[in-house]
Amino acid sequence: MEKQLHLNLLASRPPMAGGFQSGSKMKMGPGRKKDFTPLLWSQYFETIEDVEVENENSKDIFRLYCSGSSGPVLLLLHGGGHSALSWAVFTAVICSRISCRVVAMDLRAHGDTKVKNPEDLSADTMAKDVGKVVEALYGENPPPIMMIGHSMGGAIAVHTASANLVPSLLGLCVIDVVEGTAMDALNSMQNFLRSRPKTFKSLENAIEWSVKSGQIRNIESARISMGGQVQKCEESANNPSVSNSIGEGIIEEEEEEEGAEESNKKRMKEDDQEVKKESFYTWRVELSKTEKYWDGWFRGLSALFLSCSVPKLLLLAGVDRLDKDLTIGQMQGKFQMQVLPQCGHAVHEDAPEKVADALATFMVRHKFTEFKEGFLC
Repeated sequence: MEKQLHLNLLASRPPMAGGFQSGSKMKMGPGRKKDFTPLLWSQYFETIEDVEVENENSKDIFRLYCSGSSGPVLLLLHGGGHSALSWAVFTAVICSRISCRVVAMDLRAHGDTKVKNPEDLSADTMAKDVGKVVEALYGENPPPIMMIGHSMGGAIAVHTASANLVPSLLGLCVIDVVEGTAMDALNSMQNFLRSRPKTFKSLENAIEWSVKSGQIRNIESARISMGGQVQKCEESANNPSVSNSIGEGIIEEEEEEEGAEESNKKRMKEDDQEVKKESFYTWRVELSKTEKYWDGWFRGLSALFLSCSVPKLLLLAGVDRLDKDLTIGQMQGKFQMQVLPQCGHAVHEDAPEKVADALATFMVRHKFTEFKEGFLC
């Protein structure tokens, strides 16, 4: 059985549902129509904060989504191509379980974070970003922090912890990223990225693709998360590359109704003098262009993870993801591991309650926090 850790690095690469081939068109099946309407961040987080960080000769601005007012801080780092919004449903669940504060961060070149040098996605630079954001938020006396990262964000969390860039670090949780299988997957990543639709007619189309392709198996999470992965663009409608790429969408759009000829005639003169525009959605991050950093994210990751002195939790979608170093480390009791089956690579999106339960139990066991009154574990 082919290993699925080609999911492990950047964007998810799940099994195609129902024999669907990427790039082909797909219609809704029979039965009740599912709702792919986008959801708002404010339904899951309490506040948005833009944190300014001094960086050599520039100022970078990092977007944070926050919840909670007391307890340890859960610092959440998303995977490549995703955004802090991938933690939305998980945030709502974990805040109902334990006393905690959540800070979900858009990493550089992702989401709504704005940096002067978005091309630099090296592990060293991104780890320093995390440390600088923590310092900007809390100064010299940060509260206890539990760092949690998924995929690329998990790798960055490990690099951040091993470099001691978060001095008040309580513990480390890494979700579905392991050095051995991640390194094995690098060769197939570009093929996967080329297989994805390049554009979508609407955000709803992007959400539907993410669910039907299996990238995100939880519809609710997809409805909030995909808004952080794609962005609205406008291009000249007579641009062949744009019109062709729009046609690669997986959902057939309804044909436009004919008519309204009179109003069209009124606009003809204006249209002749203006460049016609057509709106569509495309990926915020061109992951294929980040290839030179992939090796640096993952090589040596297992040894770095095991060397971190804080309590560690590894959450995996399958036990086959363990490499040799982690297998030995797990047998020696150097970290706690839990496998959450029937999940895709985006474990915290597919099963936010299971991930929240695992993390809450881990943190309470280590006396980092307490269950909320009335919550039964």
